[in-house]
Amino acid sequence: MNLSKRARIALRAAAGLGFAVIYLPLLLVLVQSFNADKGLGWPPSGLTLRWWGEAWGSTGARDALWTSVRAGLAATVIALVLGTLAAFAAQRHRFFGREAVSFALVLPIALPGIVTGVALNTAFRTVLAPFGVQLGMFTVIVGHATFCVVVVFNNVAARLQRISGSLEEAAMDLGADTFRTFRDVTFPMVRSALAAGALLAFALSFDEIVVTTFTAGADVQTLPIWIFANMARPNQAPVVDVVATVLVLLSVVPIYLAQRLSSDTASGGRL
Repeated sequence: MNLSKRARIALRAAAGLGFAVIYLPLLLVLVQSFNADKGLGWPPSGLTLRWWGEAWGSTGARDALWTSVRAGLAATVIALVLGTLAAFAAQRHRFFGREAVSFALVLPIALPGIVTGVALNTAFRTVLAPFGVQLGMFTVIVGHATFCVVVVFNNVAARLQRISGSLEEAAMDLGADTFRTFRDVTFPMVRSALAAGALLAFALSFDEIVVTTFTAGADVQTLPIWIFANMARPNQAPVVDVVATVLVLLSVVPIYLAQRLSSDTASGGRL
């Protein structure tokens, strides 16, 4: 596709504007984390590492970080199991309602977070409360798993669409049982998709705040909720900026790795 010089300039300007809207606020948060002032004044009156030290010593921030990590890992494990099984069922078998099942699996990530949160909160209070199960870590993990399953399902299903079933059939014709066929043939071809899905699922869970707000109860505080709760507190703005910066950096790593793995998957590469 050949574009005129004017069109190329316009596209570059639009792309630059889009990147600026996305990344300049993140850059401002990073700069503010070194601001010597306790407020959010601009430009910074000076630079300091004081707030980084205070954030490191914050017990609340560390506890919230560990809570987010535990919830993210648990939700990712659940998503890997359910998402992988659903992807194999949808791509390797034909049954009545297959398309409807696939649609139902993908729907949660398209729904507004507040709708999912309200629905889960109502369901937990109606179904689990009579059995003595209150809102807490368990309900947070279940809530996160509802949308983490989607990314695993999409990654694995997309990979299975590009894998010919004849390879698995050939292995079974040569005497391999179902488990060995999966271990020696299927798994090596889908493991990069599994890893990418797991990384994206963890990143989504780690950053989630809307669904968490409705499912956490009073005793569970993840890192995003801790940030939101401390934004309005006096003299906490610089520490919040530090924690937000760390949260962005921690989120970039799994997303970058997932993007690389997805690229390998698209080109047929393997880990």
